[in-house]
Amino acid sequence: MNEKIKADIRVPVGLSVPEVVEFIRRCEAAGFHGVGVHDHHHSGRDVYVTLALAASRTRRINLYPATSNTVTRHPLVLAALANSLEEVAPGRTFLTLAPGFLSVESAGESRASLKKLREYVLAVRRLLAGEAVYSKGTPMRLRNRPRRHLPILLTASGPRLLQLAGEVADGALMLVGLHPGSIAAARRYLRIGAQKAGRDPQELEEIFIVPIAVGDREEVRQWPRKWFREGQPWMEYPSRSNLRWLREAGIDLPEGLDPRSISGDLADRICEAFGLFGEPEHCAGRLLRAREEAGVEHVFLFPAHDYQSGYQMPMAELEAFERVMASRLG
Repeated sequence: MNEKIKADIRVPVGLSVPEVVEFIRRCEAAGFHGVGVHDHHHSGRDVYVTLALAASRTRRINLYPATSNTVTRHPLVLAALANSLEEVAPGRTFLTLAPGFLSVESAGESRASLKKLREYVLAVRRLLAGEAVYSKGTPMRLRNRPRRHLPILLTASGPRLLQLAGEVADGALMLVGLHPGSIAAARRYLRIGAQKAGRDPQELEEIFIVPIAVGDREEVRQWPRKWFREGQPWMEYPSRSNLRWLREAGIDLPEGLDPRSISGDLADRICEAFGLFGEPEHCAGRLLRAREEAGVEHVFLFPAHDYQSGYQMPMAELEAFERVMASRLG
């Protein structure tokens, strides 16, 4: 087990591209291992332009989209973007893919089916490996490709996506909480997928998406009692799979529960099982316990937000990491 917990953070394109790049530079200076920038076309700003500019202005930090989809971006386009980013930041980038959520929704499209996602992930992998892939009878091939194997991770919040990640990807960026029971259950699904494909589960990359809200304990622990947007409780964002992992932690919430009916004590239990909620010292200690209890070594800090606040820059989380958490985590 590594002594240091690797910590990445979600950064939205909530400011102009040059300003987001400056924020990413601050993340590097603060000691973050990586930054994942969301791929939201409707923001009017492109994640790969942002990542490429950030790559040219940083030296160490890992950079990746969090997360691209295979509906609004063709596999050939995704492969070319991944190779281009690798040329700017060799050895410190990778792809994360998923069926799509807000970007797909904003384009009036439906999320990719598991069958289609599987097909497209394999297509991108083969293109990056220099192989030919056929699209409607037309052979596609990259004229230039990465010199190294460029990892592709699936962003997964449910069992079926975790199984698919184990089968066809290099690992998973997974939202399953921090409770050891939840993590053990998620790893079982990864293992099922890997075994189906005759792969070694130990070779899969694990990055745990960890919701985080830094601040006064009483205030930040209200998040489970809020709505993400009308008709969707915060605890069911991005999907209802969150409830499955809470059940593995001994917390049984019905689907569609009015979050305002959750008691303060139950909200405390949810926060402790699901992520990092409290002062910076508490958040660092909770991560260290997750490493001890469940072998968590790499996290993607996902600042708590609702539909309206999703583009706010995570300044409080950056400052908490810079002041307290970085030194505590190794």
